Amino acid sequence: MRVEDCYQLGNIVKPHGLEGEIQAFLDVDMPETYQELESVYVLINQKLVPFFIDTISISSTKTLIKFEDVDSRESAEGIAGKELYLPLTALPELEDDQYYYHEIIGFEILEDSKSLGAVENIYNFPTQNLIVTTIQENEVLIPIQDDIVLKVDKNDKKVYVSLPEGLLEVYLNNDQSED
Repeated sequence: MRVEDCYQLGNIVKPHGLEGEIQAFLDVDMPETYQELESVYVLINQKLVPFFIDTISISSTKTLIKFEDVDSRESAEGIAGKELYLPLTALPELEDDQYYYHEIIGFEILEDSKSLGAVENIYNFPTQNLIVTTIQENEVLIPIQDDIVLKVDKNDKKVYVSLPEGLLEVYLNNDQSED
């Protein structure tokens, strides 16, 4: 399994207890949908290593996982901080008007029928997710909000936006004169 064929589910935060259980952070909208998970991939030395799950407990505040063959606190410490992955094929199906961020990479961004560029990346921050594009050799960040990203057409590979007044000028103002 390659990282490119997977999505990051979350990461291992720290060991929990003395029997090899770990605390994990699941970076997903609905963690409870992963309650029946049987295995995950852990990124170790840039390689995905499968780990099979003995037990998993997901609550509103934390996720506890006990992996097969991780039977001590020392073993759990060895994987602390590592990233958790699942194959892209494990992603739940979405409605037609919904999308996963990885799906829109490469889509054309349009505002009022004018092409602004292509979606190059998505930055995920706790407070805001941002579309990354380049306009006139400048990196431009577009907030992913319903009033800004109006529509994503997966068939035509287009993202329709209505940018806040002045947003582009913030990035494109090349006037570097000093006062």
